[in-house]
Amino acid sequence: MANDVNKEVSEFKEQIKKEAEALVLKTFPQKILDLQALLTSSKFTIKKLSDICTDINIPVPEHPFLDNNHTDAAQGDQPSKKRKYAAIDCDGVSGTKVLVLPNGVAPCNKHVVELIELVKPLIRQLVEDANLLKMWILFLIPRIEDGNNFGVSIQEDTLAEIRTVEGEAAAYFDQMSRYFLSRAKTVAKVAKYPHVEDYRRTIQEIDEKEFLSLRLVVAELRNHYATLHDMVTKNLDKIKTPRSSNTENMY
Repeated sequence: MANDVNKEVSEFKEQIKKEAEALVLKTFPQKILDLQALLTSSKFTIKKLSDICTDINIPVPEHPFLDNNHTDAAQGDQPSKKRKYAAIDCDGVSGTKVLVLPNGVAPCNKHVVELIELVKPLIRQLVEDANLLKMWILFLIPRIEDGNNFGVSIQEDTLAEIRTVEGEAAAYFDQMSRYFLSRAKTVAKVAKYPHVEDYRRTIQEIDEKEFLSLRLVVAELRNHYATLHDMVTKNLDKIKTPRSSNTENMY
């Protein structure tokens, strides 16, 4: 039973090694070209950033012009000091209670959402590819011995670079979730303070910033693939056989 398990584990390791080497030599070059083509496509080469902005579907309501008698009647016999603070929120700015938006849903920016749905699978794929390369090199690291460790140091440097790429790629997901949360808070501000134009302008700035961030993410994905491909191919011999005289000690 134990022999069967060990045999399966050995076969698993060999499969990882074959897949990882093919990934670097065959898949990575095509990934670099695909990401470069995406980066130069019409989706990411918008010259006028304002073109990606969309209407948030929250109109500016008409200002109610009320006389003193009408105001007092609406608020009853409430003392003036109490009336003053009842209309002011914790920010010190008078706002409007929002029970329902007059024109329905305030939509997401469809252009940015489309780009996010396009980029997310690319990020996930890089994380998976980096994880595969990491396991590949870990399986190739020989048993710890004194001397003749130059090849091992190359493996460790490559492994450190792969881990850096994996961590940075995973962090891109947080950036996207923060975008939606930040935009939602600002849209809520627009709904509460529809006459404040700065809040509406903030939404445009958030959308433009996210577009630029997504373009940068695609460029970084391309750079990560290019860097890993260059680093591994240049040192492939040392990565595969760090100790030419002691290959029998490898896992």
